[in-house]
Amino acid sequence: MTPGDSVGPVCSLKSVTLLVALSPALLLWGAGVQLQDNGYEGLLVAINPRVPEDQKLIPSIKEMITEASFYLFNATKRRVFFRNIKILIPATWKANNYSKVKQESYEKADALVTPWPAAPAGGPHTLQYGGCGKEGRRVHFTADFLLNDALTAGYGSRGRVFVHEWAHLRWGVFDEYSREKPFYMNGQNQIKVTRCSSDITGVFVCEKGPCPQENCIISKLFKEGCTFIYNSTQNATASIMFMQSLSSVVEFCNASTHNREAPNLQNQMCSLRSAWDVIADSEDFQHSVPVNGTKLPLPPTFALLQAGDKVVCLVLDVSRTMAEADRLLRLQQAAEFYLMHIIEVHAFVGIATFSGKGEIRAQLHQINSDDDRKLLVSHLPAAVSAEAEASICSGLKKGFEVVETLKGKAFGSVMILVASGDDEHIANCLLTVLGSGSTVHTIALGSSAVKNLEELARLTGGLKFFVPDESSSNSMIDAFSRISSGTGDIFQQHIQLESTGGNVSPHHQLTGSVTVDGSVGNDTTFLVTWQTGGPPEVVLCDPNGRKYHTDDFVTNLALHTARLWIPGTAKPGLWTYTLNNSHHSPEALKVTVTSRASLPAVPPATVEAFVERDSTHFPQPVMIYAIVRKGFYPLLNATVTATIEPEAADPVTLQLLDNGAGADIVKNDGIYSRYFFSFAGNGRYGLKVHVRQSPSVSAVARSILGSHALYVPGYITHGHIRMNAPRESVGRREEEQKWGLSRATSGGSFSVLGVPAGPHPDMFPPCKIIDLEAVTAEEEVALSWTAPGEDFDQGQAKSYEIRISKSLQNIQDDFNSAILVNSSKLNPQQAGTKEMFTFSPELFTNGPEHQADGATQKSYQIYMAIQAVDRNSLKSAVSNIAQASLTVPPNSTPVLARDDLILKGVLTAISFIGITCLTIVIIHCTLNRKKRADKRENETKLL
Repeated sequence: MTPGDSVGPVCSLKSVTLLVALSPALLLWGAGVQLQDNGYEGLLVAINPRVPEDQKLIPSIKEMITEASFYLFNATKRRVFFRNIKILIPATWKANNYSKVKQESYEKADALVTPWPAAPAGGPHTLQYGGCGKEGRRVHFTADFLLNDALTAGYGSRGRVFVHEWAHLRWGVFDEYSREKPFYMNGQNQIKVTRCSSDITGVFVCEKGPCPQENCIISKLFKEGCTFIYNSTQNATASIMFMQSLSSVVEFCNASTHNREAPNLQNQMCSLRSAWDVIADSEDFQHSVPVNGTKLPLPPTFALLQAGDKVVCLVLDVSRTMAEADRLLRLQQAAEFYLMHIIEVHAFVGIATFSGKGEIRAQLHQINSDDDRKLLVSHLPAAVSAEAEASICSGLKKGFEVVETLKGKAFGSVMILVASGDDEHIANCLLTVLGSGSTVHTIALGSSAVKNLEELARLTGGLKFFVPDESSSNSMIDAFSRISSGTGDIFQQHIQLESTGGNVSPHHQLTGSVTVDGSVGNDTTFLVTWQTGGPPEVVLCDPNGRKYHTDDFVTNLALHTARLWIPGTAKPGLWTYTLNNSHHSPEALKVTVTSRASLPAVPPATVEAFVERDSTHFPQPVMIYAIVRKGFYPLLNATVTATIEPEAADPVTLQLLDNGAGADIVKNDGIYSRYFFSFAGNGRYGLKVHVRQSPSVSAVARSILGSHALYVPGYITHGHIRMNAPRESVGRREEEQKWGLSRATSGGSFSVLGVPAGPHPDMFPPCKIIDLEAVTAEEEVALSWTAPGEDFDQGQAKSYEIRISKSLQNIQDDFNSAILVNSSKLNPQQAGTKEMFTFSPELFTNGPEHQADGATQKSYQIYMAIQAVDRNSLKSAVSNIAQASLTVPPNSTPVLARDDLILKGVLTAISFIGITCLTIVIIHCTLNRKKRADKRENETKLL
């Protein structure tokens, strides 16, 4: 390997020049799948290590994506296709001349193949957490879906399903069917099945066969035993986001075919825009043009990769800046915990350090026993260098030398890079890092760490962390604990149950509790750390009342740590701890608890925390997410709290919500989220998430989170009903959580720029209301929605503006011209509260033209939307549009609509003016006639 770490002026100039020339490639390198010349490159499909080895699986994946490529090319009007794909084979499968991985890992995959029956009800689905037009997290397929040909009858061909899920993942469009609202009343007062396009035909089917619509719909609800079955032969060509299984469906709904009235997620989340309109606005389509000619693209190529041995090198800063704020001690504590408890057995680990130059402290050593772990701990740096310079490139060079001793290359290795100092020459080794095939995870300590440190992580697909100089922060240990093996085998990974700390006054205590639930308990470890003096007095009590004291812990006085390992499986339930500061000075005390799965077939609950973007610019908020699940199922009703740590200010806590409002797009899908905008200033911010759950809460939903491909129950073929094999219901079925739950994890870091130095005007409006719903009761409409805040989803808005219209088009295109509902008595509640508002739209909905004979009821559709307004008159975006069907009772006195009222008023005014004028004329003429008569009479008398 040729190191690129020369720091001479000539080399620096050359390096900078080269980086400038290659900057477009560098910008694209770490961004996952890329679109180049109409072809997607770098798509990664990973097979879960729990999937049994089956040589039919890989050909099935290849066949699916090859078919998807041609189908996608035609569906996008010759715009995009798949050019090359990587398939990551589990290390548990037999070696078969597969290529070795470089920076690929299970956690970085765009599509996962998961075990069956781990996801019995979900089938293919995509994890979507952002709004309309935003990329999803990843696609999930089961091995059963890829191997069981019988499922294609309900889902359609696998290639078509892949395109359906790709549209979710890449372009942020949503499903056009709805399980919750399978039918609706359209603008012509007709009951329609929720679908897109409306041209797709079918029949209602009762228990004994086809039946009239009225037999299936009772009081606006589907009768039990009824369903709607589509004809297998159709003329409609859209839409892929509704029913990709139909042979006639070859395109997405566009503006001319899109069903804007259907109550589905696509209309709700994308403001009634068609899937094709959203796709056409994507960055992919903004930077590409259709391929000329009539030829199809070449089939995609596939590379089969398999991970080898786990190889890790710690690359640690020991420059003079590490002496500040106990950075070295905190690094030693975290690294020791990582080496003793986090890194897996059989992994190869080495250690390198750097200040002005790099140094190898420990060559690769395989971990097979606790003695191996202790040996590596003994090689951790014990002192800080006198040099102020921190040459990160020198440290990485030594790290690569360490890992290359195993097989001559750094492919597939991991660098854990910890840095606190500035380094103006870090750009010199970016190209070397890119070509190394190694993944670099970066941990920045304090505000003096080099500003573009995270670029190394971005380019290699690594994680990014920030550790503030706060003595009570446990972020260093959290960062090391988050760095897993990357294999995807959750049963082998350590799970962090607790991570907390505090500054404790003399003779005071840090107390708390942690729940060990039934899915974890193996290799449970309690770690206590402190910064100065001797250890605190520790009392740890298990659920049965057994107590552990300081003497039961293994204490390392040099590193200020005390560890207790629970043999076997820790007792499930609530464990309580008390840390007593028995010294005469304040002390920063911290507690960390980790464990592993206790049962081989029961996946433990996990939390995955992250932010939407790695950086933002004021006043753009940061959207924080936490995916909380047990296996593949969402975990509901949890208390999820995010802690955000800025560089030089107190931490901020924020409760994340799964209420389908604000930053959270779907209620009860196990994805908890919130806006964050309380920026203390420019710089880095660290993120940690805690999850807590009461043992009395029933909380596991038996539905797979994410957007699903539609499984069709059957078809009408040549007039005959042909039903497909039934699938397990995707509805909710909750399970009792006997012991409750505790989880803690790092969410990495993000950076903020452009924050004003002083006070700034209010620039944060209320967030958009996305869950507006309407129901009718007699002649009234009841609206419900989740209250937004004064600023996004926090605080309390000042007022609401509700408008209604008889035209869906009008209220969508020109909200301000729709009729304003009097909501002056409606005072907004605190953000996150459920709002209710009932009003009577009679002045708008009824008119004489609707009352033909006074003997029949008439139904009319009205459409409603809402805006929230804050104290400074900043308005939210217009909400999703709700619709309601109103029924006018027979023989009711007609009440005119607004236009009729205006016309009637004008005619009345004109009539009144006309009558008044006529009266005046008549009076005037009468008086004149009388005057003439009186004059003639007087003249006669004179004569």
